[in-house]
Formats: sequence, structure tokens, C-alpha cells
Amino acid sequence: MSFVFYAIAALTVAGGLAAVLLKNTVHCALALTVAFAGLALMFLELDAQFAGFAQILVYIGAVAILVVFAILLTRNAETPKDGVYSRNWLAGLVIAAGVFAVLGWAVLQSVRVLPHETTTPTVTVLDIGNALMGRYVLPLEIVALLLTAALIGAVIVAMHEKERAK
Repeated sequence: MSFVFYAIAALTVAGGLAAVLLKNTVHCALALTVAFAGLALMFLELDAQFAGFAQILVYIGAVAILVVFAILLTRNAETPKDGVYSRNWLAGLVIAAGVFAVLGWAVLQSVRVLPHETTTPTVTVLDIGNALMGRYVLPLEIVALLLTAALIGAVIVAMHEKERAK
């Protein structure tokens, strides 16, 4: 593995850890954006251009920004005075370790089943773009309208909550 892979992996892990460990909610959301960017760079490093660019457009361009706006619109972004840690942190740690163990076991078991030869995908980003702008243009537009309506609804709900708080 190359130095670039290790640098991207370190960036992704650092962003994920910062998203979990920081106390300010806005900083956590921005650290999550860094983790998403690291994942997108990993996809691009693995020659999966469509997955990488979709990660950038969907997760960085939409989800992360929506999370930041939702935090800023709906409540105070400061750390609560009574703390952010749950009393059941030990149970959460045990459950997370169990899930990690099961996923690790599944990955190790799948190594024997997967074929060892790799094939280059025949579908390119240009083919996917042509399909989205040709055959699948109507579903793409419907999804765009649905997401726009959801964003407008979230802003209206946030505005009503602020009015009630006054």
C-alpha cells in the first residue's frame, strides 16, 4: 500500500474520532465532513470515480451541510452544562465492541470466498451520467424535488420552534 493510502486513512480516522470526541456540536459536524472527504478520497484512490464523486456531492455537499444548518437553526450549538456523556457508556462500549467483532469475523470469513482476480469495471462515469440525464432523468428530478421539499419543511419547523420558545 502506498503512502497516499495511509495519509488518507489517517485523515479519515482522525475526522471520525474528532466527530465522536469533540464537545462542540458544530465542530463535530465539521469533523464528520472531514471524515466524509477522506472516504471520498479513498474511493477516488481505488479508481471508483462515481462512488467518490457521489460521496462528495451527496455526503459532503448535502448531508454534512444540512447537518450544520440543522444544528445552527434548531438549537444552541454550545455544549450542554450537564455534560454530554451518558451514564450507560460502558454498555455502549460493549455493544460497539460486539458489533466490531462480528463485522471483523464476517470480513475474515469473506476472504476465502471472494475471487482473487480483479476485473476492470466496464461502466464508466460518462455512461452513468448519460443514463442519469437520459433514461433516469425523471426519477432524478423527483428526488431533487423531494429533497428540496424536505429542506423547506425542516426550515419551517425550526422557525416555528423558535417562535414558541420566545
